[in-house]
Amino acid sequence: MTLKSIASRDLIDMHTALDGLPIRFEIAYARDDNLLFGERIYKGDAKLILHRLLSDIVIEAARNVDAAKHRLILYDGLRTSTAQARMLETRAVKDNPQWLQEPRLLSPPGKGGHPRGMAVDVSLETVDGTLVDMGTSFDYLAADPSPEKNPAHREFTGHASEIYKNRKMLDDLMMSAADNLGTPLLPLPQEWWDFRLPPEIYDQYAPLSDEDLPQDFCCCD
Repeated sequence: MTLKSIASRDLIDMHTALDGLPIRFEIAYARDDNLLFGERIYKGDAKLILHRLLSDIVIEAARNVDAAKHRLILYDGLRTSTAQARMLETRAVKDNPQWLQEPRLLSPPGKGGHPRGMAVDVSLETVDGTLVDMGTSFDYLAADPSPEKNPAHREFTGHASEIYKNRKMLDDLMMSAADNLGTPLLPLPQEWWDFRLPPEIYDQYAPLSDEDLPQDFCCCD
């Protein structure tokens, strides 16, 4: 099958699109102290870019947040194959080869929704900046990815009831927004923070590297 190319007009700078809505950006991999890799993957001024279909869902979800109580946090969107390759070279990944084994917790370069701008990593915080407790931090990768052993998994059953209420609040925001727009959305089972267009959509498109993008949309230095 010949893969479609993603047109630059379909890649949306979310910093502009979400101006004035209850949202905060924390571009995780542009930080030297990101929890997963412990070193910076993206350039320091990296933007959060999403494909138009997914950006519309996030905008709709942000409009429906109870702004008197909460706001969305966006951690990651377009993660080019260039950035994915850089991730695999980090010490953290080399020390945890199981992350690349099925069921994978990290995708190889070019695989998945992120290198097409069709996956977003998102959570919630209160208006005073307190993270809503989802049971794990964003980007928690368990040594054992099975639902029984991975507390970030959506089917993990060992959390207090308040955790599941908080996760449901986020799920309801994102899934209701998708339903309102008539766009299918997949909550990734093993990561409570990851929402993406389903594979039958993103697998139609070629992944993007930094070389495919305008300079200000590139992930890496």
